[in-house]
Amino acid sequence: MAVRLVQIEGGPRDRGLAYGEAARAEIRTSIAYYREAFRLSSGLEWTDVQASARRWREPVAAVAPHLLEEMDAIADGAGVHQDEILALNARGEIVRNTDSGFNPAVSEETPEEPADGCSSFALLPEATGDGHVYCGQNWDWREGTQDSVVLVRVVQPPKPTIIMQVEAGQIGRHGANSAGIALNANGLNGRFGTPIGIPQPVLRRLILDHDYLKSALQVPFDVHQHIATNLLVTHRGGVAVDYETTPVVHRWGLPQNGILVHGNHYQYGVPPEIAATHKVRPVDSLYRVQVIERGLAAARTATSSAEVRKVVATTMSDHVGHPDGVCAHVDPRATPLQRYKTIASSLVDLTSGEYRVAVGNPCENDYELLPWQLYDGPGGQG
Repeated sequence: MAVRLVQIEGGPRDRGLAYGEAARAEIRTSIAYYREAFRLSSGLEWTDVQASARRWREPVAAVAPHLLEEMDAIADGAGVHQDEILALNARGEIVRNTDSGFNPAVSEETPEEPADGCSSFALLPEATGDGHVYCGQNWDWREGTQDSVVLVRVVQPPKPTIIMQVEAGQIGRHGANSAGIALNANGLNGRFGTPIGIPQPVLRRLILDHDYLKSALQVPFDVHQHIATNLLVTHRGGVAVDYETTPVVHRWGLPQNGILVHGNHYQYGVPPEIAATHKVRPVDSLYRVQVIERGLAAARTATSSAEVRKVVATTMSDHVGHPDGVCAHVDPRATPLQRYKTIASSLVDLTSGEYRVAVGNPCENDYELLPWQLYDGPGGQG
């Protein structure tokens, strides 16, 4: 597989050191990219970004000190400054923070940069010909981050084992665990002007660290996050819950006929705190969702798991609206910094425990089976 596979285990520091050492090259690639990206988009030098990132140290320490310890150890293992790893984990929060002139290049009047793109789905037994539970997503983000994608397996008993795809140096993003709980996430826009909250990678890792579905679903209600995001939680028992989460309010949606799809717009209502000025960005989310719902409907008549996977691969490779389709390609009209594409696509069979990833556009790359079986690890009751 043309991507770094990293397995880490033990306590927080042992995990972080192993991660940093194994993904040293990719972490440094990520730092180099964001150093330039912040300078061009926000007018912040990397030293400014690191100073900004320190504001998230205390909120993370208050909620998840073990994850802060893991982040600091990643830095030590990679031979970079601890603030640099914190910046990689709070990159979205730093860009969109407007508190007290914290980022002088951003104000409430500054046009908002689109959040991380993505198209996520859950397929429940009644919607699949083989009766399995599937989930996954196209991860659409900056073309320049493609070479920093890594796949990480976290062995951390007594907590469940996690498999996840992240930008190198991040402690959480999209994945699934040995308790049969999966998380897929999509960016949502909106500046809410609330006090500083935990970064998205921390929130998402906290969810994946749980071995009981109820506990995992409770996490967004127990912590204060800094920016909005959509969180799609799927369980091997055949249920899925979708949360549109923000710093001020959470709304949720449930599957229809065994299918649940989400893009990058508020599908359950725009929060009133931002309704007066909110604009859908990116607008391609409005058609990506219906394309996926229509495509995945064919999984219901599939006669085998291989056929279900083919339906998913075909759907997630769809080019309606090209280059801004479900399978997103670089728009040559965009400036280099703003060029987006699908940098990875995941397909997880929560029934069998098979985890597949297409690195890059799924129309050009096969979904490869990872060498890690999802249920080879501490489980729990789910």
